[in-house]
Amino acid sequence: MSKNKEGRSKSMPSIRKNYTYNLIYQIMTLLTPFITTPYLSRVLGPDGTGIQSYTNSVVQYFAIAAALGTASYGQREIARSRDDKEALGRLFWEIELLCAGTTALCLICWMGVIGFSKEYAPYYGALSMTLIAVAFDISWFFGGLEQYGLIVVRNMAVKCVGIAMLFLFIRTKNDLLLYVSLTAATGLLGNISMWGYLRQFVGKPDISQLRPFRHLKETFVYFIPTIATSVYTILDKTMLGWFTGQDKSQNGYYEYATGFVNMSKILIMSFNAVMSARMSYLFGAGRIAEIQERIQGSMDFVLFLAVPITLGLAGIAGDFVPWFLGAEYRPVISLMYVCAPLVFVVGLSDCVGSQILTPGGMRAQSSRVIVAGAGVNFLLNLVLIPRFLASGAAAASVIAECFITIFYLWLGRGFVKPSMIWKYGWRRLLAGLAMLGAVLGLGNALETAAGTGPAVTFAQIIGGAVVYGLSLLLLKDPFIWKWAQMILCRLSGRQRGE
Repeated sequence: MSKNKEGRSKSMPSIRKNYTYNLIYQIMTLLTPFITTPYLSRVLGPDGTGIQSYTNSVVQYFAIAAALGTASYGQREIARSRDDKEALGRLFWEIELLCAGTTALCLICWMGVIGFSKEYAPYYGALSMTLIAVAFDISWFFGGLEQYGLIVVRNMAVKCVGIAMLFLFIRTKNDLLLYVSLTAATGLLGNISMWGYLRQFVGKPDISQLRPFRHLKETFVYFIPTIATSVYTILDKTMLGWFTGQDKSQNGYYEYATGFVNMSKILIMSFNAVMSARMSYLFGAGRIAEIQERIQGSMDFVLFLAVPITLGLAGIAGDFVPWFLGAEYRPVISLMYVCAPLVFVVGLSDCVGSQILTPGGMRAQSSRVIVAGAGVNFLLNLVLIPRFLASGAAAASVIAECFITIFYLWLGRGFVKPSMIWKYGWRRLLAGLAMLGAVLGLGNALETAAGTGPAVTFAQIIGGAVVYGLSLLLLKDPFIWKWAQMILCRLSGRQRGE
């Protein structure tokens, strides 16, 4: 039995390699907005950005309904069945057929939305491609197999094509519809391109043996938290559009503030996504000791990143927004102050959800928590948005995420203890506060000398990272000491070799 497990573990994809693949793509994702956002924010303006944000938020409800939770459910099931090729193929085709059917139904309903809409009908028509793309999205299959290299190559190619087309064709505010169309089309073509890799892993389906509806109940369990989550990730934008009427500038400000936060979460979310498939495999194999060990390492890594990113995002906002987006986007600065804690809070909840609750079969319990959190967010939106507009939506999201994180930690208490968060977190908090002081001081000094600009922001980021790292070394943080010792050993080994 031990030989069997050892053999399988040797053949399993490398977590470090998969995280490297994801890291390369996520770095590109982080760099892309530095190329496109300053251009788009000035070409489209706050109103144009707001219209794009509002219309996209509407189609996302239908996209979520079309997916019906098949992405998370499918990845887990594929991860658990990847050692059985026959079962793997049958699972893929059953889940894919179910997704295609729900997408067709949602498309019919979407045609009704287009028909009844007057002002935004052209944008909704273009966004139909976003809905169709759901049926062709099979990234969940490759995620379950931990074949992240294929996903990354495809995503990077699509992103490069999208960037090139953006600069070629989007020139004025009148190109907003074209921009919406290009974004939707590249997403659709990117999903279709993944099918070229499929034949390496799955054969032709035997239609007579497929039972797609046997997965309906389980996918619905995954669908409930997904649609509930959309209340505070998408409905915020929709409700802002309702309360502000024709003026969509608040949507534009909110879009960019939350976009910067979401970009900042990428490194953490990428790590959790990579670990999710492995944890599903370990839960299926009943290897509890290894699960506990990996959870501790994951929590250590997540806190190592989440604390400085949260404080650093708030620290650079005042100097970053004016030169990056333009002077008319100054309201985004205060929104970033409010939204910054989401990096830390969501980082924790995503770690617990992706690595404990979903792989461990506790999706139903986590669903109830998410539904309750969505209710909290919706009620707070009703109270705060009319009075504080985008700031109210941001505050409501932070409170709702805190609510969910607290209950997620309670559900995962068998693997994550509050003492674990304190054990791995207190040094990072002290180092992060030292970093925040350095970032703010450096920003003020450089702004006085040279004004705001890219050089100031990059100096703040580099200076903050150096202060954070040195502070952790002084505090003898085990994580960074481990890496420092590894680097020193390799350097000394090379010197001896020479």
